[in-house]
This record gives sequence, structure tokens and C-alpha cells, in this order.
Amino acid sequence: MAPVSNDISGNAPAPARAQGTVCAPSATGALDVTPIAGVRAHAYRIPTDAPEADGTFEWTSTTLVVVEIEAGRCTGLGYTYTDAGAAALVNETLAKVLLHEDATAVRALTERLWRRVRNIGRSGLCATAISALDFALWDLNAKLLGVPLVRLLGGVLRERVPIYGSGGFTSYDDAQLRDQLAHWVEVDGCTAVKMKIGAQAERDPQRVKTAREAIGDAELFVDANGALTVNQALQCAARIAGEGVAWFEEPVSSDDLAGMHLVREAAPASMDIAAGEYAYTSDDFRRMLEAQAVDVLQADATRCGGVTGFMLAAQLCDAWHIPLSAHCAPALHRHLAAAAPRLRHVEWFHDHVRIESMLFDGAPRAERGAIAPDLSRPGCGLEFKRADAKPYAL
Repeated sequence: MAPVSNDISGNAPAPARAQGTVCAPSATGALDVTPIAGVRAHAYRIPTDAPEADGTFEWTSTTLVVVEIEAGRCTGLGYTYTDAGAAALVNETLAKVLLHEDATAVRALTERLWRRVRNIGRSGLCATAISALDFALWDLNAKLLGVPLVRLLGGVLRERVPIYGSGGFTSYDDAQLRDQLAHWVEVDGCTAVKMKIGAQAERDPQRVKTAREAIGDAELFVDANGALTVNQALQCAARIAGEGVAWFEEPVSSDDLAGMHLVREAAPASMDIAAGEYAYTSDDFRRMLEAQAVDVLQADATRCGGVTGFMLAAQLCDAWHIPLSAHCAPALHRHLAAAAPRLRHVEWFHDHVRIESMLFDGAPRAERGAIAPDLSRPGCGLEFKRADAKPYAL
């Protein structure tokens, strides 16, 4: 999918700048008005390393949409995992909202983006496109100041961010399941791992037992991706509680907040009920909290409005005294997670870890069950490897 050019200079994107350099600060140390000179989006489809499935879906590839915003001789980077149509939405519709505007007015620009999609619909594709743009704006501003992104978010609350291994797809046989989960515990040092359930309910108790044998004393999480009814979810919870399952994600659809609440009320007290990955706006998070639907709220900056939306979710969690967990995209979330109050952990999702290590210089590596923001690099600390991504371009 070839993007429409939104670079008003007519030039190719500026090359990535050296680590730690400031792109274009004002003489006083404060930012002057910095007009946005270019906005670009490209889509890439990356095959999985094996067929994957969960309780409601099967897939063999993941689509990555990368967004760049240029201003002040710097280029801000953002991305999202979504449909390739998000790239067209950015290039043909949303870029016009940003071009020539002051790049430092992040919140105002993001609000304009949300207003632009009023008649299209905020959730879904629009939210993912705006999420990537918002992240690129924050990354750009941190680069303009020559500081790591976490500094713009209030500073480092935690130097290392806990992760949990995530995958365990329903398409895996027992050997694949054991190998993957054991690797996260034994090699990456994760103290918790998550597996998918719900595709074949009759197989799940044995699969959960297999997972427990593979990970020893580590915490075991399960994710049904909304595949079950309330009664099925409660029966499942009762069957697997003996294996020490500590987290049951989306036992029913997260659209069914009343059903989520019923499961939370009746599930074993030792089993946290989690959801939130399909929340696109702060209203979605607020409704979930008001319904008392979760013990742990998940937020995904690639879907819920980027840095701005994720930090709003963090503030809501703080106000409600509910833990926050970052959903997937660990390379993107590590700065946000380091600054977010009540953060429990970041999801170390198999597909995204693989893609980010392939296509982004500076992607984090797991060490003793944690990742850390790179404070030696400005912005989010990532550089997109265009040449490596080119074979996957749409």
C-alpha cells in the first residue's frame, strides 16, 4: 500500500539522528513553535513462525502500521498492530489535521484527531491510527528536547518493568506449549506466564495441567479472549483453580460488563479477573471500572490513544485503586510502564517480541523477568529498520 506523500518539504525522510542528540532546541532551552513538516504511514504484514489461535480467532500473520511525524529536523516514531487500512486513514485523512501545526501541542493535536473521526467512529481502526500518531508526537517531542520519553511522563517510578510471558496458543500441541512456557521461566526469568484457552473447553484442564508441569512454581495466567459464557467461565475457573491459576483474562466478552462482573464475583478469590485490551477511549475504561468488572485493568497504547490514552488509563486505575497491566507491544510500552502508577507488569507477547526484535533497533531484551527503558537514547529509544521491513511492505 503506497502512502500519499504528506511531506511538505518534498524531501525524503531525514536520517535517524545519533543517540542522545538534541534535534532542534531553542536557545532558551524551551521549545519554540515547531511546525510539522511531514506525516507518513506504512503497513507491513509479517508471517507468524507457526499457525496461531486463541478462543475466538486464528491467524498466520500480524500487520504492523508504522507512523512517522517530522518536525524540527527530528522524526517521531509510532506504531500499532491493526489492519493495513489504518495506514490509508493516516495518509489520506488524519495527516491533514497535523501538517503545519505546532508539534509541541500534543494534547491539542490529539483532540483534533479524535474530532476528525467523529463521523467515522472512534473505536477500532480510527483509534489504532490515532494511537500511533499520538505516540509519534510524544516520541518527537522527547527527541526535540533530547530526553528519554519517560522524562516527559513525570520521570521514572521504576527502573525495571516486570514482564510475563504470553502465548501458549490453542493451536500448539503439548510439546510446543511446554517448550514456550518453560523458556520464559528458565531463560527470560519470567515469574508468570499466560496461555490461551477456550477453543476446545474439554481440552483446557489437561492443557493447563501441562502448563503447570512446565513452569513449576511460576504464576499461571489463562486468557479465553471472550470465548465463554458466564456459566462456562465459572465452570472452567472451578476446574483449573487446583493448578494455581492466578489470572483469568476475558473469561467472557469484555463488551459484556455485567457478565464480567458476575464472573469476578463468583470466581475463586485467588484468581484475578482481567480485561481492557479492547478499550479504545477513556470512556471505555471508566465504564469497565464503574461496572466493577475487573481486578486488573489492561490498557494497550497501540489501541487506546497512544501515550495520552495509556496515561489517562493509568490515572483512572490510580483513582480506583486498581492495578494496571500493559497489553502487548513491550518495546512501545516500557517507557509508559516505567512512569505509570499502580503498574503490575507488561505483557511479553510472543508475536510482538519477535517482530520488534526483527524490525526495531533498540527493542528491549528480557533479563531476570523484566525490561527497562533505555535512558541513553532520546524518545522511545527505537529506530525502525526500513531495509529489514521492506520484504513485508504492503
